[in-house]
Amino acid sequence: MHNLINLSKKYKFEIILILFSIIFSSWLMFSTFSYANGNMLIASKAWSDFGSHIPLIRSFSLGNNFPPEYPLFSGQPIKYHFLFYTFAGILERIGLPIDYALNIPSIFGFSLLFIMIYIFAKKIFKSTAVAILSVIFFLFNGSLSFIKYFSEHPISQSTLLGILSNNSFPSFGPYDHTSIVSAFWNLNIYTNQRHLALSFALSLFILYLFLNLETFSDKKKAILTSILIGISLGISFILNMAVFLMTFVVLFSFFVFLKKERLFIFITLVFSAIVSFPLYKYMNSIPSNYQFNFHPGYLVEQLNFVNFLNYWWMNLGFHLILIPIGFFLAAKFNKKIFISFFLLFVIGNLIQFSPEIAANHKFFNYFLIVGSMFSAYALVELWKRKDVLKPVVVILFFLLIFSGVIDFFPIFNDGKIALADKSDPDVQWITKNTPPNSIFLNTQFFMDKASVAGRKIFLGWPYFAWSQGYDTLARDNLRKELLNTTSLSFFCESVRDNALNFVEINNSREVLINKSFFENNFERLYTNESVGYYIFNLKSCESSL
Repeated sequence: MHNLINLSKKYKFEIILILFSIIFSSWLMFSTFSYANGNMLIASKAWSDFGSHIPLIRSFSLGNNFPPEYPLFSGQPIKYHFLFYTFAGILERIGLPIDYALNIPSIFGFSLLFIMIYIFAKKIFKSTAVAILSVIFFLFNGSLSFIKYFSEHPISQSTLLGILSNNSFPSFGPYDHTSIVSAFWNLNIYTNQRHLALSFALSLFILYLFLNLETFSDKKKAILTSILIGISLGISFILNMAVFLMTFVVLFSFFVFLKKERLFIFITLVFSAIVSFPLYKYMNSIPSNYQFNFHPGYLVEQLNFVNFLNYWWMNLGFHLILIPIGFFLAAKFNKKIFISFFLLFVIGNLIQFSPEIAANHKFFNYFLIVGSMFSAYALVELWKRKDVLKPVVVILFFLLIFSGVIDFFPIFNDGKIALADKSDPDVQWITKNTPPNSIFLNTQFFMDKASVAGRKIFLGWPYFAWSQGYDTLARDNLRKELLNTTSLSFFCESVRDNALNFVEINNSREVLINKSFFENNFERLYTNESVGYYIFNLKSCESSL
């Protein structure tokens, strides 16, 4: 007991930090996704991404999705890293409400990342101040989006109130088509991509182990540890493919730089490759409509040196100046660590890994987590210097977090959109009356009722599947043809080819529907006249063989 008290006194600040990280993470996740009165309540700024997450979770909790397929593009092996949402689905399947099932691993992941940033920064810089600043820079981005904010909201007596009540991000490039500052620096990226924080945290933890000499004090234990780390890293391929790749790149750089740990890093890399290769083969076992491309400049328009520098100046702000200063002031060992992570910035600016180049943001998010540690180190060192005025350091600190402070309040003030779940009779009928592995030919793209019920659909919102490399154009053309066909033989042949079980008809204006064709040829199982929603059984196509 006495030792426990002494330990708590020694690590008093760290304990407070852990508690704060859990409390803040809990607020962040539950404020953007909750459940009440049979409805899922989703923050408006998370609504779009949850159009993919909810069907994926439900395919494991209410459906039968093994071996995994993408539930918004039925009949094909999944190309999306699914582990996080599988775990959330399992938690719901064993009895947790869906908001707890998703938010608990989200809270754990975000809290762990919060803590790992502190531990990692303190490890390499031996400074609590640097570690604290690194956490702050993670929470509040250093972009120059505040310039755009004040161009639209000139400074006045109501400026403070305006910031506190603001409900929209000043910059949301490239999606707002007007901003050079991208949408990927604020906390919205972690409330939307719930698996991302855990992926970064696990990666930092793995890399931290190789910076901790105690890990390798006993050679036999170190080899076993390296094997276990390699297996964990390999499995993380289905947690986040991009972060797996980034961790592999940084570890390979460590292999070059860290002589004492070289054997153990090699073992880890080998085992991670062995474990991840079959996962890679499964997830890439169908032809993709996209291959890796050389794409210099990321989102920079009219690429040249000036535009490239301007883009990153606006997006990184004063980190673009302070990170190099921190690198210059850092010890030789820390310079090697920086170079290892800087490779991610280089790769993100050179190679396009998916149909959407904006998806490369993960490379910059991860680089900036560690790059900000060097900014923090630069500020701490400048503060110590007698020839630098303290107010200058304070102003730099303010400029590094000001956009992040402004970006916080659109999340804080965000409203919620209700998605009917148990309150929706159509969803409940599908859940109770169709097999868990059913596939629906759907008329609705986004938040389709069969999707909410955990069933796979022929094609969900095309952006989701397109961004993963599926041929959504061909499938959408076939979907439209099937829903408006007059040929029973053609329809049934397509039903058999695609293993379709049911068709749902609604009053959708997205596609032409030949309702009389289904009424005349198939059994209507379910009717909801109040909303014009019908479900037909396609089993009769089996008898037309």
